[in-house]
Amino acid sequence: MEKKSVTIFWFRRDLRLNDNAGLYRALSKHTNVLPIFIFDKDILDKLEDKDDRRVEFIHQNLSIISKQLSINGSSISIFYSTPDEVFKQLLKEYTIDAVYTNDDYEPYGIQRDAKIKKLVEDENATFLSFKDQVIFEKDEILKSDGKPYTVYTPFSRKWKEKLNSFYLKPYPTEKYFNNLFKVEKPFAIPTLESMGFVASGYKFSAPIPDADIVKNYHATRDIPGIVGTTHMGLHLRFGTVSVRSLAAFAKDNNQTWLNELIWREFFMMILWHFPNVVGHAFKPQYDNIEWVNNEAHFAAWCEGRTGYPIVDAGMRELNETGFMHNRVRMVVASFLTKHLLIDWRWGEAYFARKLLDFDLSANNGNWQWAAGTGCDAAPYFRVFNPQLQTEKFDPKLEYVRRWVPEFDEPFVYPKPIVEHAWARNRALEVYKQGLAV
Repeated sequence: MEKKSVTIFWFRRDLRLNDNAGLYRALSKHTNVLPIFIFDKDILDKLEDKDDRRVEFIHQNLSIISKQLSINGSSISIFYSTPDEVFKQLLKEYTIDAVYTNDDYEPYGIQRDAKIKKLVEDENATFLSFKDQVIFEKDEILKSDGKPYTVYTPFSRKWKEKLNSFYLKPYPTEKYFNNLFKVEKPFAIPTLESMGFVASGYKFSAPIPDADIVKNYHATRDIPGIVGTTHMGLHLRFGTVSVRSLAAFAKDNNQTWLNELIWREFFMMILWHFPNVVGHAFKPQYDNIEWVNNEAHFAAWCEGRTGYPIVDAGMRELNETGFMHNRVRMVVASFLTKHLLIDWRWGEAYFARKLLDFDLSANNGNWQWAAGTGCDAAPYFRVFNPQLQTEKFDPKLEYVRRWVPEFDEPFVYPKPIVEHAWARNRALEVYKQGLAV
């Protein structure tokens, strides 16, 4: 039996049909475009929690894509396997003309794509990857000497200077939906249970930013007791929203929110140019710091029982919802690295496990920022005072009382595990000693 000829579009961090760069390129140049998605065992098998809501979020959005495709007589072929095994199977089943996908900038993704590129090119198929999850990538924003920026402000200035309507223009994929691979009935979607996960029924936010929140973002973003941020991080992480649409909306409505999108790209650029930041301080001398790494203190931090209400509120919010307010993320990260002198990599790993919007580049960049070890980081002698942060950003204790209901019960809520002034002085001394090596 003669094999069907197809062009593959491989969904990864771009779980939407609209305004999708790689999908548009595939559909506009080929017929019989077969969409696929791989629940990658190399990633999923490392997840510690079988109720990981990120897997559930992906699963829900693949179901949405499947329904949208079925309207056009097509479907998405979904696998639970490793990418190389999937493509070996596809090459046996089909004659593949080309594989289209969107760029990935993380070390694992780069290695994976190089492997699949060789595999399909050995079978006379082409492998094509496109920019989709950022406005500017790789070498598009560089200093005048051709080197990458390592300070955010000049990077953001250059980013804004280069931005024009061309970079924000959406890709009209819907014009070419007739070029999708046709099926008589949709392909089956593996269940969460078949992959070893369980559904929580968690209600995720919609992939549309609230216009009022964006317009007032500069005034509300630091107040954890109100809904003052957009919760778009999860959608950006998995591409259920186009970054082009968000950047266009931010450009017209709030420069402070646009700056946050630029921070995201800054850290992605840092990871691309300096992959050594995974596991190492951006500033090598900071790898000499003698962390205390008290496991009991780390457990107290993870569980939200440090005796510092805003720290505990943040950690409990994270553990229960998979989200933590941006301002509070800075406070809890500073507390772990400075007050407790626990290696920033411990905190980075815990956030990677718990955050719905976990993104390697942003998580690494922000943890190194808080610890003072990263590019353009807070200086090591900057130690957030949790009490002052509470007074400034949660003066009515709305956020604290929501997540630490026993706060007003003195014999129930624990005493601080370290004293602020003492911990600050210890941190300054240990950092000085480490940097003097």
